[in-house]
Amino acid sequence: MSEQYKAGFATLIGRPNVGKSTLMNHLIGQKIAITSNKPQTTRNRIQTVYTGEEGQIVFLDTPGIHKAKNKLGDYMVGVAQRTLSEVDVILWLVEPTNYIGAGEQYIIEQLKKTKTPKILVINKVDTVKKSEILGFIDTYRKQLDFEEIVPVSALKGTNTDTLLSCIFKYLPYGEAFYDEDTVTDQPMRQIVSELIREKALRLLSDEIPHGIAVSVDSMKYRENIVDIDATIVCERDSHKGIIIGKGGSMLKKIGMQARPDIEDLVEMQVNLQLWVKVKKDWRDSDFLMKNFGYNPKDGK
Repeated sequence: MSEQYKAGFATLIGRPNVGKSTLMNHLIGQKIAITSNKPQTTRNRIQTVYTGEEGQIVFLDTPGIHKAKNKLGDYMVGVAQRTLSEVDVILWLVEPTNYIGAGEQYIIEQLKKTKTPKILVINKVDTVKKSEILGFIDTYRKQLDFEEIVPVSALKGTNTDTLLSCIFKYLPYGEAFYDEDTVTDQPMRQIVSELIREKALRLLSDEIPHGIAVSVDSMKYRENIVDIDATIVCERDSHKGIIIGKGGSMLKKIGMQARPDIEDLVEMQVNLQLWVKVKKDWRDSDFLMKNFGYNPKDGK
């Protein structure tokens, strides 16, 4: 391995729904983290890997930092905040605006407490005029000293190569942590459950998604096909009916949209069976949270 090879850790932080997962998926060239237009989509810290000629970046995509309303919320915020001291460089994603709200101010206060190099990533620049971008940069530069400020469009891939080069500046020289074919340390079942949850988030009405989890009960491999049984868990009986839909129509739609992504992931044909169960107040139960892949200890 070259003495010029770099390897290190970068975390993506930011308010919910600023495009962290979309950016990470684009940088590594594969869909691992789920995306939707609803906040709090990412619940776990998802570790993914970019490997290039210059070196290797291990990305940590964290839940959005927000005001917690239950144990699941506490867990998500704890995961995001703890990550700041564990990495070589912090990427803070913001939207292109001159308004810095209470949520951004809270993140600024957290960033002031750490000596870790910070890169401000102004995302969604495809939605504004180029002439406005310098103004947004100036607004944030007055709030905090950033090592770098990079405007990007995660959706269109604009300036993402520049962002990768900036990240490598702050990584130490050293051996790769993973082999070059590795793109994530997430268990296959975890990714499958998240892909199903993504489709539910996109298809269901606003009040339901925060109260759902997905558990993959079994994955059985046959020749050229994998049989997957998964359960969508919700908090209320009334939600169960909405998730199932008239004559099972909504559940069928969720399965139909999830199947192609899962087939791309496992590179096999997928036979997906979905079920729905009610577990009241699971987001405030340490036992049930752990059951659905959110270990409360990870958020402390």
